[in-house]
Amino acid sequence: MSTTPYHTAVLCEASLDLLVTTPAGLYVDVTMGGGGHSRALLDRLSSEGRCIGLDQDPDAVANAPEDGRYHFLAANFRYLSHWLDYWGVEGQVDGILADLGVSSHHFDSEERGFSFRYEESMPDMRMNSRAGRTARDLLLNYSEEQLADILYYYGELHDARRIAGLVVSHRATGFPTISSLMEALAPVLPKGGPQLRNKLSRIFQALRIEVNDELGALRQLLTDSVRLLKPGGRLAIISYHSLEDRMVKDFFRLGGFEQPADGLMGMPQLQQRVAPLRAITRKAITPSAEEIADNNRARSAKLRVAELRNADGE
Repeated sequence: MSTTPYHTAVLCEASLDLLVTTPAGLYVDVTMGGGGHSRALLDRLSSEGRCIGLDQDPDAVANAPEDGRYHFLAANFRYLSHWLDYWGVEGQVDGILADLGVSSHHFDSEERGFSFRYEESMPDMRMNSRAGRTARDLLLNYSEEQLADILYYYGELHDARRIAGLVVSHRATGFPTISSLMEALAPVLPKGGPQLRNKLSRIFQALRIEVNDELGALRQLLTDSVRLLKPGGRLAIISYHSLEDRMVKDFFRLGGFEQPADGLMGMPQLQQRVAPLRAITRKAITPSAEEIADNNRARSAKLRVAELRNADGE
C-alpha cells in the first residue's frame, strides 16, 4: 500500500469562495476522497452549518472529518437524490461540490490497477473495489465493436478499431496483468517518451470511464442538482478532461439531456431548453502556476460553478 496522501484537494479555495454563500447552510461534498474539500468547507461553516460527504470507495471512510456537523455516506454520488429525499432535505441544499478527479490513492495503489506504472497488477480500475466489473472483465467479454466505441468516445483514440482488434485477438492470454495488456497492444504503442504515456493514458481513461460509468454518474448528478438545490444554491464541478468539462459547460448553458440517436453507452447529447442554472463565471477557473507546482495532478483541472435560478428565472 502506498504511503502517499490519499488525495490533495484541487482548487480548494477557489471552489469554496464561489460555493459557500450561507455559512449556516447545508452543503454536500459528493467526492470526499481524502477529505480535504470537506474539512475546508467545515472551516467556512458556522456552528449551525451542516455538511454531508459521499464517497463510493470503501477506503475513504477513514478520511471522514470527525465533526458533529458532518455526516459521511458510503455511496456513489449518482444516488445522492435518494438519500436527500429519504432525509427530507430535497430542495434545501445550499451547495454541492464535486471533484471528478481520480484520487492519488487510486493511481498510487498498485493493487487497484489504475496505473500503467504497475505492470504486474491486474487491470481493475473500480472506484468501489467491492463491487462491479473490472477493466479485465471488459477486455475479456466486450465485443470488438463495444471496445472500439469505448476507446473512440471515451479515450478519443482515432485508431480505436485497431486497438480493439488487438485486444480481441489476444484474449487467450487472459490479461492477468497490465504488462500482458501492454504486450498485446505493442503494435500500436509509441516506443517511449510522452507519446507513449499519452497513448496509454487515453486507453486507461477509456476503460476506467466505462468500468465506473463516470459520465452516466455525472449526468445523474447534474440532472438531480436542479431538484436538490434551493433557489440561489450553487453547484461547483471540478473536471479533468474534455468529456466531463463539455458536459458540465453545456448543461449549465442548456439545462438538459437527450439520449443520442445511436444509443451509445451513456454518451449524452443536449436538448435545448431554458437552463435552470446560471453560470457564475464566464470561463472555467484553472489552477495557478503555484498550485500546479505543488500538485502536478492539478494541471488539467477546470472549475465551473452555477447557481439555481428562482421561479422567475433570475
